[in-house]
Amino acid sequence: MTTIATNGVDTATLFATLDAVKGAPEAAQFQFRAGNQWLSGTHSRSTIHGYFGVGEERTHERSFHFDADHPAVLVGQDNGPTPVEYMLHALAACLTAGLANIAAARGIRLTEVHSTVYGDIDLNGILGLDPEVRNGYQNITVKFTVKGDAPSEKLRALVAQSQARSAVYDVITNQVPVRIEVETE
Repeated sequence: MTTIATNGVDTATLFATLDAVKGAPEAAQFQFRAGNQWLSGTHSRSTIHGYFGVGEERTHERSFHFDADHPAVLVGQDNGPTPVEYMLHALAACLTAGLANIAAARGIRLTEVHSTVYGDIDLNGILGLDPEVRNGYQNITVKFTVKGDAPSEKLRALVAQSQARSAVYDVITNQVPVRIEVETE
């Protein structure tokens, strides 16, 4: 059987997944996980492998490993991007994946999608030098270039719908409860 894909998206599987979740909403409950190990200084490594989804424990086909560090100017060894840079990557990747899926579902063929994400941060907050300055980004800008076989307004609507459905955009723009638990020895 040949799978027909639009923008690399298997639309038959996409629509079958939507129908399956409509029929069994409990299947939509997922828990993603990442383990992290401190290596030295500001350098750590995260491993992503297992997750819970569609009612059971699952694993990716392989483990993914991501190093994070700070550049030398921020007392690191530059062994990887900073954690806040990974967040920019996550936002761009989530918006892009959504855009490709939505375009495929609407029968729009994309020929180019490129984004650049800018995040402005003031280290006075992180360093505790100014209690009025937040620790995280003051603002984030995502600039898209989108080309495809649809008029400009339809391509813009794809980005808008991706933004409306993006899990990462939601996490960044809405306050998500975070619980910190600590074990010591």
